[in-house]
Amino acid sequence: MTVTGRLGAVIFDAPDIDALADFYAELTGWEVDRREPDWVTLHTDAGQELAFQLAPDHVPPQWPSPDHPQQAHLDLLVEGREAAAERAVGLGATRLAEGASWITLADPAGHPFDVCEKEGVGPGMQLYATTFDTADASGLARFYAGLLGMEVAYDGPEGALVAGGGHSLMFQQVEDHRPPAWPDPARPQQAHLDIFVDDLDDSEALATELGATRLPAGDEKFRVFADPSGHPFCLCL
Repeated sequence: MTVTGRLGAVIFDAPDIDALADFYAELTGWEVDRREPDWVTLHTDAGQELAFQLAPDHVPPQWPSPDHPQQAHLDLLVEGREAAAERAVGLGATRLAEGASWITLADPAGHPFDVCEKEGVGPGMQLYATTFDTADASGLARFYAGLLGMEVAYDGPEGALVAGGGHSLMFQQVEDHRPPAWPDPARPQQAHLDIFVDDLDDSEALATELGATRLPAGDEKFRVFADPSGHPFCLCL
């Protein structure tokens, strides 16, 4: 039996999940393959899963304010970041900032995302990583590497990266990080991970040994936890 989990989906909260899913589908070229009243799922060209969960009382982040933190953001690779940013703005995004090789925008629900220049990507966009804010990037990378059976591919002063199985997670060092306190709407999670496992009891034992905290939610098919930086995630059969 496999104890470590497999990264299933990255899920962002939003009050209008159909509109947000359509925004990302139009921007990236990814396909919407599941629509339910409280859940919409997209698949990337590489088979990664991005989903949107209905949160009627969603309080959007106000990046870069530490009082209303983003908690997580997407890093998207594109050839021609300026044109991609202009297209995103035309679809309802807001331009926030830019760096040497990336442009930061907010999607229609307020979640920041980066379009990052990458030669050879070709048409459309690629999901490079989902990045979580934390006051301990090294520690959070080791936590998810152990939980998912992934490798720590980079660990530096600005953050850390784990990779494996066609997925990447990044952890951005934010010294004044204010963790979510799910389900308190005043301190929203903004995003969470669904991790697929073979056995909930064995996987819970591993998660708590690595530093996770069980949260009061779930049923016979899934359980909810907070990682060592407070970000909720689900272990799902």
